[in-house]
Amino acid sequence: MATDNIAQSKLWWQDSVVYQIYPRSFLDSNGDGIGDLNGITMKLDYLKKLGVDILWLSPIYDSPNYDNGYDIRDYFQIMTEFGTMEDFDRMLEEMKRYRLKLIMDLVVNHTSDEHPWFVESKKSKNNPYRDFYHWAPGTDGKPPNQWGAAFGGSAWTYDIITGEYFLHTFTPKQPDLNWENPIVREEVYKIMRWWLNKGVDGFRMDVINFISKVPHYPEGNTYEGGAYSDGRPYFVNGPRLHEYLQEMHEKVLRHYNIVTVGECPGAHIHEAELITNPSRKELDMIFTFEHMDIDGGRQETFASLVHRGNCENKWAPKLLDLRELKHHFTMWQKGLFGKGWNSLYWNNHDQPRIVSRWGNDSSQYRVVSAKMLGTCLHFLCGTPYIYQGEEIGMTNVRFTSLAEYRDIETTNFHRDAIQSGLSLEEIMAVTFVKSRDNARTPMQWSGSLTHGGFTNDAINVKPWIEVNPNYKEINVEAALNDSNSIFYYYQKLIQLRKVMPIIVRGNYDILHED
Repeated sequence: MATDNIAQSKLWWQDSVVYQIYPRSFLDSNGDGIGDLNGITMKLDYLKKLGVDILWLSPIYDSPNYDNGYDIRDYFQIMTEFGTMEDFDRMLEEMKRYRLKLIMDLVVNHTSDEHPWFVESKKSKNNPYRDFYHWAPGTDGKPPNQWGAAFGGSAWTYDIITGEYFLHTFTPKQPDLNWENPIVREEVYKIMRWWLNKGVDGFRMDVINFISKVPHYPEGNTYEGGAYSDGRPYFVNGPRLHEYLQEMHEKVLRHYNIVTVGECPGAHIHEAELITNPSRKELDMIFTFEHMDIDGGRQETFASLVHRGNCENKWAPKLLDLRELKHHFTMWQKGLFGKGWNSLYWNNHDQPRIVSRWGNDSSQYRVVSAKMLGTCLHFLCGTPYIYQGEEIGMTNVRFTSLAEYRDIETTNFHRDAIQSGLSLEEIMAVTFVKSRDNARTPMQWSGSLTHGGFTNDAINVKPWIEVNPNYKEINVEAALNDSNSIFYYYQKLIQLRKVMPIIVRGNYDILHED
């Protein structure tokens, strides 16, 4: 397709609504306890009935699965648990038949430590792949600096083979790629072209604003009682970020009629305007975290709490201040109007369920508060994102044992919190509120089938993570049989955006600000 034709038709995503699927937890089609691609294909009619336009899949690439697929071993293969490339092709073909678009999760800040690039990189200091990653010598037996990793511990791991440390802003199983190396960037662009040429319609880019690091890795600030320093000023929104994104746009993105959204923790309104302003040719949207952080939310991760030495009552999140939420919405709605584009979301695979977090998930108020939250979001200017289960009002889970949790961030927090002296009661109280597993329990399809209809009822196989026990009351089957359900309310919200352009593009103003 010619570039100028793309420019004329490229705003299709502004009028769209996105539905995020966490494949592992969506639907298990073969009875192994793990959601898969064929399970997604089986439910496309349900998603079409809801009325969404774009499906975003969390990573489905080949992976050791240390961080549920965000540690990629092979970008050109499907994770065996999810199916085959033939299953993917069939799913994509069916999506096209339903006129649903597909965006893939692009994870290129880091790879798995089992990726062939890293396997080679570790072999010697003069290996051709050495500079695909960040390596540095330590000092007096210590890492190059005291940066803490997002999921706990040091951001550096020592490699005995070459006597140097490699950088990982998340876990040692996820070494960071060195975007300073132009060969790395070209390899990333090859990956992107390969999937786009298969027919996918865009990318959600994982922590894309982490890809540029300040050279020489300056030491970060430390906090009283904390074990590690805060390196974020030196790897979040780094000095060459915009250069890299503009190069990506020039070499890949502008040649396809697609949509791009960047996950950008720590990006504020100025950064968002730079990234999403069409004249700058970077990305279409970003995910901001500012509205999610006002209660000490996901950005204040378990790890950062431990790093800062926060104990006692400081572990508990703040109560929501509605005025502060309105302030953030106003700032982003006005700040990007006519300059960039907003992505709108309450939930995703990393966030606790919004109806439990800022609504009221009691039997009396769950439905009405879920509708209220949906109304608030979908009447803003931007592109809304719905996370699986949000449309039926799925809630946070309260597992009774630490052993029932699967998320690596949560399990690392349990380890560090015990070492910090927290009681089991305190640990569980924080976990109930903050754990990413709140969003990752299986989709609740039925109230009458074992495991909520997520996996084959006739096979005695447990899901990879337990279903929320409230599936008997909260499930798709019940929602579709109730004309007053959250599902049908969301369906109407989506329909309204199709017939009332003022909702999508109207000028925002705030009433009763205080």
